[in-house]
Amino acid sequence: MIEVRFNAIKINGQPINGTLNSMSFKDAKDKIHRLVDKNQLKLISIEKKSAYLYKIRKGTDKPITGEQKAFSKEEVATALRKLGYTVISVNRKWFDFNLKPPTQDIVSFVKISAELLDQKLPFSEILTLMINDVENKTLRETLKQINNEMKKGTDSQAVFMRYESVFGKFTAYMLGLASKSGNMAEIYKATAKFLERQQEFKKNLRSALITPFVTIFILFLAVLFYVGYIFPETAKLFVKFNIDLPPMTKATLLISDFLMNNFIIIIILMIAPPIALVYWAKTKQGRLFVDKWQMKIPVIGSLIHKTAIEVFCRVFYTLYSGSAESIEPIRIASEACGNAYFESQIKNVALPLMVKRGMGITESFEASGVFTDTALSRFHSGEETGTIKNTALQLANYYESETVYRLKNIIEMVQVFIAMIIMVVMIGLTLVSAETATISPKSPMSQ
Repeated sequence: MIEVRFNAIKINGQPINGTLNSMSFKDAKDKIHRLVDKNQLKLISIEKKSAYLYKIRKGTDKPITGEQKAFSKEEVATALRKLGYTVISVNRKWFDFNLKPPTQDIVSFVKISAELLDQKLPFSEILTLMINDVENKTLRETLKQINNEMKKGTDSQAVFMRYESVFGKFTAYMLGLASKSGNMAEIYKATAKFLERQQEFKKNLRSALITPFVTIFILFLAVLFYVGYIFPETAKLFVKFNIDLPPMTKATLLISDFLMNNFIIIIILMIAPPIALVYWAKTKQGRLFVDKWQMKIPVIGSLIHKTAIEVFCRVFYTLYSGSAESIEPIRIASEACGNAYFESQIKNVALPLMVKRGMGITESFEASGVFTDTALSRFHSGEETGTIKNTALQLANYYESETVYRLKNIIEMVQVFIAMIIMVVMIGLTLVSAETATISPKSPMSQ
């Protein structure tokens, strides 16, 4: 997220300026040009807030250095002189890389903040403490800016949403909402719980999928090297002396010749489809398709589906305050689940049925087609008894327990499966090598 300032003149000659935040400088310029055209303004300049490195001295003290964000070099120098400093130099920081903080740092910030809020510590003091202790530069600078803006009385939700590129859309929304609510500590706790579950699930999913894929890929490369290079060097010696090859050795040599003769084509066929799939999955339609079908993958798909429902229910429980205000919590909860298809079905099917046709939560959720029968049954009971908020929490806890237990079993099963594949491949290579070792040249008498 970047901040941009523009200067313009009205038709009557009155100067006007303003600032806006955007995800990119190009997007900011487009917004400003639309604003200028709409209000018939004459645009003078567009300035992007950048980082400046300064060196200053106070009296005869030792010079000190620092960094400050501003719209211009003169703005930094003027502000420092007003504070009584002698400005030695102010230079723009040309290489200002602000990578997104690790998820663990954001989880720690939210979790510690929740604990301190429980102890009735003012939020401004919590931010000051965290600014001094946070090691990640991007997160530290972000907290500084949030603290400064909130001290000026800026709306907390607008402030946090300005930094959604740092926190993530859902986290920024929840933290901004917490500052305006009467149960700030509870919302921070729920957000920390959500982030921890999301991080844990991704970690376990990587163990269940990525590690086996990497293992199989390396095994494939090793077999390819053996079949394509090492084995032919031995087998072709026998061919050179017109020695008959046994069946497995002969078949392996044919495979080797095929691989070496079509090496480039095989590499392209192996690399091109995954790259194309990754790029297509980044498009809106591609992500919808991938997120829809990943929930139908055998074994793993069920876990992904139930985890999405768990996250939805946990966020819905945190935000829901009554049937009269259920639309916004449902919308935010659908965005938090991290599945584009799940979110699309809730927003484009369930919510329109609730708003336009006045359908209940259970009927709308059923029409969306993304909830399990168990979840629909529990929501139906909760809707009838007026305990839908607690029902959402019960469902979240139930699916959390189920997915954690099943994922551990799947990881163990996958590890056994990979071990079996490695064993089969090694046995195959051993048999081929053993068969090759039995080959003996024809005696001169037989020739």
